[in-house]
Amino acid sequence: MDMAPQRAKALRDSGTRQRLTAQDWAEAALAAMGEGGLAAVAVEPLAARLGTTKGSFYWHFANRDALIEAALERWEETCTEAVIAEAEAEPDPVERLRGLLVRATDRSAADPLDVSLLATAAHPRVAAALARVTARRIGYVAALFTELGFPEDEARRRGLLAYTAYLGHTQLGHAIPESLPADAARDRYLDGVIETLVRPPNGGEGSDNERI
Repeated sequence: MDMAPQRAKALRDSGTRQRLTAQDWAEAALAAMGEGGLAAVAVEPLAARLGTTKGSFYWHFANRDALIEAALERWEETCTEAVIAEAEAEPDPVERLRGLLVRATDRSAADPLDVSLLATAAHPRVAAALARVTARRIGYVAALFTELGFPEDEARRRGLLAYTAYLGHTQLGHAIPESLPADAARDRYLDGVIETLVRPPNGGEGSDNERI
């Protein structure tokens, strides 16, 4: 999430004082969460980050909790809904699944935000956002497996398996990045993950997945 720091730098470099939007503050808060968790969301440091004053914050938000809520809503929009909308441009469900996994792992490698939010899941607002996002993500991936011909229960199970694989990959990528394959080996690894996920149960036949 580097949009807010870039905008802050542009404001400082230009020497002008432009009115920031609530979205600017939400993105700055998300960037801070990714770097230092909820504890890093503090008005004065964020104002300095954005090259503005606390007055700008209070123009948009009543308090810190309101900013946290706005930031979490922004996270849902940019890291879930926007990603799903982009994935929908691919008509083939297998390629859609692969593209989704590639984009998600690329994003998670560059941005520790998901990891930071999981680490602060005890916070009520974060817990609620995580619950919504998790349900949305698993539900969407499960729908892809349904589209591939899997029964509803099996599609749900595979959607959950795909999402837990993503979370494990994300956690490992930030904790022990050298344990994950890179470059061409990474592509082969992700292809193997997709092949495993779309394989018919017990190697069975009679499914649209035979083409995999």
